[in-house]
Amino acid sequence: MSKAKRTLRIATRQSRLALWQAEHVAALLRAAHRELDVVLVPMTTQGDRVLDRSLAEVGGKGLFIKELERALEDGRAAIAVHSMKDVPSEMPPGMTLAAMLKRADPRDAFVSNRYPTFEALPHGARLGTSSPRRQAQLKHARPDLEVATLRGNVETRLRKLDTGEYDAIILATAGLVRLELEQRIAQYLDTSLSLPAPGQAIIGIECREQDEDSIRYARALNDEVSAQCGLAERAFARHLQGDCFSPIAAFAQVRGTTLELSGVVASLDGRALYRDSLSGPIERAATLGVELADKLLQAGAGALLRHAG
Repeated sequence: MSKAKRTLRIATRQSRLALWQAEHVAALLRAAHRELDVVLVPMTTQGDRVLDRSLAEVGGKGLFIKELERALEDGRAAIAVHSMKDVPSEMPPGMTLAAMLKRADPRDAFVSNRYPTFEALPHGARLGTSSPRRQAQLKHARPDLEVATLRGNVETRLRKLDTGEYDAIILATAGLVRLELEQRIAQYLDTSLSLPAPGQAIIGIECREQDEDSIRYARALNDEVSAQCGLAERAFARHLQGDCFSPIAAFAQVRGTTLELSGVVASLDGRALYRDSLSGPIERAATLGVELADKLLQAGAGALLRHAG
């Protein structure tokens, strides 16, 4: 008689991209742990419901994961799958990040039906993005543009572009690729123009700290390079005490045993922007994040963050 499988439930948002990510994790878990029956628990979060205001106005990116964390707390799910760029740099008590999957393409994507590149946008063109980070960096590069708030899932944002509400929009490359919409990308933005959000293009798995079995299952999927990069980027944001109002960007890469970290802090209007980088041994990832944050604070970035808050 075969042994009964253990059920592992994954809390996920209901957007097509979130479901893709959860199904991807489920498939990897099934392959790594044959004894598991992995099922999805889709739910709608407050971040998905409130679409008429910017995330900064309604409470930040954490709105996308609070309901998922409640499902972990009350036992409806064992793990939650997130886009790491949506996960606040401070984890709530009792929760832990058990794994980060191998990073996809971290760049931002320029999407337009009329213009081939960001540089080709005419004076006064209307550019859509929901991210203060993108808004600040792109306004810094092109103060002549009208940068307008753009909310909704990927399909909704593309529809708003297609109906002429915007001349161009900025989306994450990884999301478009995962949804097989890569053909919509007109230009991949270099990180020198638009540095990614901390954790961008990394899928993370959250568990209860006391749930040793779920943590063990998830850790089998951990990519150590992505985890160290994510650790450095999140330490940078956490030390700056940044939130959804803060135009903060951070991006780490590993070359051999060296981790290279770049960071940006900007004003919301893009007029002021501080950017720097440093490198060191990969095992010092979190420390490098703190050191780079201190570097930018000493250069004057603290005043921008106080103003943004």
